[in-house]
Amino acid sequence: MRFSLGRAALPIYAVLAFVYLLIPIAYTFVFSFNDTFKSNIVWRGFSFKNWLGVCNEQGVCEAFGNSILIGVVSTIIATALGTAIAIALVRYDFKFRSSVSLLLFLPMATPEIVLGAGLASQFFNMGAEKGLVTVIIAHVMFCLSFVVVTVKARVSSLDPALEEAGSDLYATPSKVFWKITFPLLMPGILAAALLSFALSFDDFIITNFNAGPLSTFPKFVYTAASKGIPAAANVVGSAVFLVAILIVVAVQVSSTIKERRLKAGK
Repeated sequence: MRFSLGRAALPIYAVLAFVYLLIPIAYTFVFSFNDTFKSNIVWRGFSFKNWLGVCNEQGVCEAFGNSILIGVVSTIIATALGTAIAIALVRYDFKFRSSVSLLLFLPMATPEIVLGAGLASQFFNMGAEKGLVTVIIAHVMFCLSFVVVTVKARVSSLDPALEEAGSDLYATPSKVFWKITFPLLMPGILAAALLSFALSFDDFIITNFNAGPLSTFPKFVYTAASKGIPAAANVVGSAVFLVAILIVVAVQVSSTIKERRLKAGK
């Protein structure tokens, strides 16, 4: 077989891309086991003390808890509103429908610093005290667009004949929605919710403009970076990454098992 540069280039490029993406993650995971003294920059030896005493670092667990709370609340609100908006945009014809659809894309296209500064000015003019509530409102605002786009694609792919069959069998509109439409939309809704939570948990710029004295995990890492990121931040980051990997693996295994059962049933 003759050597082909094109066939060899793609695997090499893929390997280099994965290495480039995973180096920061690997660094974070390895240095979460570093036997730190004052900083976590130089490797001093292997130790489990950072994992066993992750909350010993002042502020890290409080900041992590705030990020989880903000992410969960904003995800629930954004997913509920975004799903309703997506269904309305696809299924119903109303005035200014195209304008609403266009405006929903603006937060996605707007730089975060512009959106964060604008929201901060709005809260200031309203006299609102910056804190947990203002951060949740800000996160719902920029997560909403991503939810609508994700769920809208799922709604557009549904076969209306399935819902029509439910109506022909004398099911009420609410029963058709909860028994047919909602289960079919569930994969898109879950994907939108996971994306919304990831965006909320990871956000720094918009949060920094609207959080006031409230500390979140990204803000804690940014503040700590000036004097060397503590090992506790590496531990939390590694734990979040491992949990995400476990969720992905569990979903893939569950999907594979269901697919095999369906094939066996046929």
